[in-house]
Amino acid sequence: MDSRNESKQEGVRALKEKLPQPDSVARGLAWFSIALGIAELVAPRMMARAAGVNAGPGAVRFYGLRELACGVGILASRNPRPFLWARVGGDALDLGTLALSSNKWSARDRQRATVAAVNVACVTALDVYAAKSAAAAPRLPSVDYSDRTGFAKSAEEMRGAALADFETPRDMRAPDALAPYTRSGQSAAQANVGRTGSATNGA
Repeated sequence: MDSRNESKQEGVRALKEKLPQPDSVARGLAWFSIALGIAELVAPRMMARAAGVNAGPGAVRFYGLRELACGVGILASRNPRPFLWARVGGDALDLGTLALSSNKWSARDRQRATVAAVNVACVTALDVYAAKSAAAAPRLPSVDYSDRTGFAKSAEEMRGAALADFETPRDMRAPDALAPYTRSGQSAAQANVGRTGSATNGA
């Protein structure tokens, strides 16, 4: 009995490994939704003819906006599950539109509507699988940093600490030829003059 259960579990694990990962399915559905939405926005009449329905361009463009919103939401959101369920609802709306707005008088349009309904049903199955399997990204715990300043010590202790051992790099110093005309050069010259004057007075 145990061996049978183990074999069944191994078979289930093998089947899960063969199935595509929910994240990859969700990304694929997102790009499919974006591509379909762009096609419905750019060529609504052609898409309506391809589906065999008598839908106006405005309605088809509205469906295209819905597809674009769902696709972008799946790719950009940390939790794609609501957008995947929105796709499931959109698929149900598409199936209703195919059932109510298909041209029943034309055999070719009836065939196109049937093919479109089968395709929508297959995509709906993928949407349901991805929506049920997609896991929301874990929320990071909120941390309060209001009591942190970014300094190792208090502001009073850190004031002027960087200048204690700071030495101006050679390429940032004034050229030697201009050194006498800088403030530090003038101060050094004045100090030399002061020392010379004091020495002269002492003599």
